[in-house]
Amino acid sequence: MYVMDVKPETQRPVQIRCYNGLAIEPWLGHLAALRIAVFRDWPYLYDGDEDYEAEYLKTYLRSPRSVAVLAFDGDLVVGASTGLPLADESEEFTQPFSETSIPTTEVFYCGESVLLPAYRGHGIGHRFFDEREAHARSYGDYAWTAFCAVDRDPSHPRRPAFHRGNEAFWTKRGYRQRPELRAHLPWREIGQDGETDHSLTFWLRPLERTR
Repeated sequence: MYVMDVKPETQRPVQIRCYNGLAIEPWLGHLAALRIAVFRDWPYLYDGDEDYEAEYLKTYLRSPRSVAVLAFDGDLVVGASTGLPLADESEEFTQPFSETSIPTTEVFYCGESVLLPAYRGHGIGHRFFDEREAHARSYGDYAWTAFCAVDRDPSHPRRPAFHRGNEAFWTKRGYRQRPELRAHLPWREIGQDGETDHSLTFWLRPLERTR
């Protein structure tokens, strides 16, 4: 457990705790609630589905090497970040690598990072990446860490006027966008009746092996 001196709304420091595999199960409800709340905003505009979340998050329970990094303000889970071997992800995420020289077995996939707005800008996002990369590095057999970012047209009518993306943050951490690697996922956006297909581009970073 790590304690960070972040006190946006209370006098309590934010605590960072990591859970692996089946130990994530007690926190699935918190993960689902955070995903639905945070992904409702730009750029995902996700109209959350609790049944989908419950089923999707079981992927982390089936993967012994999965990790969930949770941020606590007291007993309240205010942020979460997840990861697992890419080979344990669904076909939507593994298929883009089928025509590359990068085996899925050498990639650790960093899933979503979700953090309530009041807690942003205090270094927790960096800690999320630090913990997931350290977790992947500890196994010694991954050559890459990767994540996906949803593709949005800069002229999209629902793009906030003063939106600042995370591209500079990701680049400083050593990640590079790989336009040839794209996943496609359907979800229902706010105000829509049904699901629409969305494109997500992978970002990759070489991971130093420990053995």
